Amino acid sequence: MVNLIWLFLIVVGFIVAAIQGRIELVTEAVFDGAKTGVAVCFGLISILVFWLGIMRIAEDAGLLSKLAVLLRPLVRFLFPSVPANHPAIGYIMSNMSANILGLGNAATPMGIRAMQELQKLNSDKDIASPAMCTLLALNTSSITLIPTTLIAIRMNYHSLNPAEIVGTTLIATIISTAAAIFVDKWYRSKYEKNLR
Repeated sequence: MVNLIWLFLIVVGFIVAAIQGRIELVTEAVFDGAKTGVAVCFGLISILVFWLGIMRIAEDAGLLSKLAVLLRPLVRFLFPSVPANHPAIGYIMSNMSANILGLGNAATPMGIRAMQELQKLNSDKDIASPAMCTLLALNTSSITLIPTTLIAIRMNYHSLNPAEIVGTTLIATIISTAAAIFVDKWYRSKYEKNLR
């Protein structure tokens, strides 16, 4: 559906530019957009490489395992249907740890692996299990201590204080995560009542 919306916008843009006799504006916009995209990507690469390096140092120093220990009771509360020693738990905790540290790109592979492991526990392979829905809700709304990608984008555009969003991001992500957990628990209770 999103592809159709983008296609519609592009076609309308071409038609309007052609009707107005300003097709060169479309060409300029395409090249300016490509140039900006490459510049933003290079800026993001540098900051992501830095933070992934920091994450690797934190992992080697044992910080992530300590964070995982702190998260274990929360994970057990949020994922009661997943056995305590199942590999999915480790991937879920790694995904949550990376998201908390603002490393969404590092969290993605762990989230995919967690979903694959949760699918092995799923009795109905055609419908997402409650645990899978919980992981998706948490991954989407995750509490973020350091929004590295946003800071990198702000640095790319020469913000005077790129890290000033840390406080508001933390508050917003705490609220979004609390809302996600509340809605997930509410729907899970309705789902469990329907099973009885």
